[in-house]
Amino acid sequence: MYKETLSKDLAKFDRIGAATLEHARPVTKLGLGLLFLLIVWVGVTIANPDGEQRIVVIIAGIIGGYMALNIGANDVANNVGAAVGSRALTMVGALIIASIFEAMGAIVAGGDVVSTISKGIIAPSDFPNSDMFIWCMLSALLAAALWVNIATMLNAPVSTTHAIVGGVIGAGIAAVGFSVVNWPTMGLIAASWVISPLLGGVIAAVFLAFIKANIIYRDDKIAGAKRWVPVLVALMAGVFSAYLVMKGLKRVWRPDPWMIAAIGVAIFALAYAIINPLVRRQAEGMENRNKSVRSLFTIPLICSAALLSFAHGSNDVANAVGPLAAIVGAAETGHVAAKVEIPLWVMFIGAAGISAGLLLFGPKLIRTVGQQITRMNPMRAYCVALSAAITVIIASALGLPVSSTHIAVGAVFGVGFFREWHTARRTHINHGRYDGAGKPTGGEDQVARAQRRKLVRRSHLLSIAAAWVITVPASAALAGTIFWILQTVRSF
Repeated sequence: MYKETLSKDLAKFDRIGAATLEHARPVTKLGLGLLFLLIVWVGVTIANPDGEQRIVVIIAGIIGGYMALNIGANDVANNVGAAVGSRALTMVGALIIASIFEAMGAIVAGGDVVSTISKGIIAPSDFPNSDMFIWCMLSALLAAALWVNIATMLNAPVSTTHAIVGGVIGAGIAAVGFSVVNWPTMGLIAASWVISPLLGGVIAAVFLAFIKANIIYRDDKIAGAKRWVPVLVALMAGVFSAYLVMKGLKRVWRPDPWMIAAIGVAIFALAYAIINPLVRRQAEGMENRNKSVRSLFTIPLICSAALLSFAHGSNDVANAVGPLAAIVGAAETGHVAAKVEIPLWVMFIGAAGISAGLLLFGPKLIRTVGQQITRMNPMRAYCVALSAAITVIIASALGLPVSSTHIAVGAVFGVGFFREWHTARRTHINHGRYDGAGKPTGGEDQVARAQRRKLVRRSHLLSIAAAWVITVPASAALAGTIFWILQTVRSF
């Protein structure tokens, strides 16, 4: 009796302890986030020991770090969500891969996009002085960070690119007027918001169709996998190496386009020579089943997740440090320059902040993106990741600040809608009976069930689209309000 009562009491203490730890975890994460911002404060102070605008630069650095944390918490979920949802990667493995390659992409290849976000959306020459421009960028950065933070708390995967662009527009209009906005550039950016999810969805669907036709629906699935999985991995390696040479090494080496293409082809051949025997050995003795084939996609899925994280870091670091770079440039020179140099410490804030935000706050939205839109397996997740990576790399090479959220989520929806269409089509072929006029005469019930089967949750489509629509005006209104408040306070 005594032992039984003691065991029950100990079990209660265990449950209380577990509940306490579960409730304390958000507080611990918040504390670590504040510690990161404190480190940013110290680092920016050391990097800027003097100057008339020193205090403003320090404040901007802290807000830039805050924005980078939010990007890691919200936007990076789109890079690895599909991989985690397919169970090809564990949450811990995905966090490690994404944090490393996000930082690499930001440091190695993020410069061009930062230039676009800092001076391409508004016309700096229209500002009467550098002081107004600095406060405009500061308001935009703070507004975007606050909006993304709110969205993350609401578990909504919004576009951080939308948030910062809306913030820059709202603060610019509040400071100078509608004429300050570079509307042709905004038109290109707005067009990319429509094109990028469509392109991401189409590319993902094409890859999935190719895999189904050449591997899944073959009589000998293992033979198809042995032939094409090495090709897919080598293709990814070639694209990655060509991009790295084109963007990451441009400060020390500027090869001609033919040289970049030659390097990509050479890496493709080398990767194929290495991966091909590995895949063949792994496939030996496997059962001729889809489940067996899926295991062969673990390696390319890991590689594609790393590639997507690198591309995202190079592209979306601009959302955190673009306005910060503009503020630093204006504070150091005393005027608004047409082109600003990006200090290395600015890039490090963006890179470290994105990785820290991902590790601390990213898992929640990773599960949302990977599990709640459509069902994932390694092959579908690979198509999503590779499609998103290719689209983001193209945009980054052009210096165009597209939304990686739109691209990745568009790829997820593309895979889901392709599966719906393909399932209905195969059901028509396998069960439909048609007369001479082409009208169905049998198997109508199975065909109708296939047509009614929805493999994509429409509620998520509507909610995500609504979040995308509201982000720009909300962040613009918030930025304009913040700028007005700051100007009012400064006038006293």
